[in-house]
Amino acid sequence: MANYLSGFSGFSVTDQKAAQDFYSTILGLEVKDTGMGLQLLLPGGGKVFIYEKPDHAPASFTILNLVVEDIDATVDELGAKGVMFEHYDMPGIKQDEKGVARGKAVNMGPDIAWFKDPADNIVAVLSN
Repeated sequence: MANYLSGFSGFSVTDQKAAQDFYSTILGLEVKDTGMGLQLLLPGGGKVFIYEKPDHAPASFTILNLVVEDIDATVDELGAKGVMFEHYDMPGIKQDEKGVARGKAVNMGPDIAWFKDPADNIVAVLSN
């Protein structure tokens, strides 16, 4: 078996500058320009590589989950910064007017809300 030293994930965007502004200014995460793309530093020590791709196709799934202490306060804060929350019409997912699926209330997982980054990739905030 290989002796892996570390690992990270990555995803593409259409505009690296827009992604840097969104992830740093709107979400408040640390973002470093590596010269080849962006390194997104996550709470807890995780890292994600973000790179610009001319023929980018947005992911049809959640690319990043951010765990928060208070989902309502976070949704309100992000909404005040212009983030629009997604509303899905899927069996088993009931969202309130804010866009929060209240999983804790029905023992179906965490409370979670989804939104898109400037490249239309799906991001989520959730509280356990």
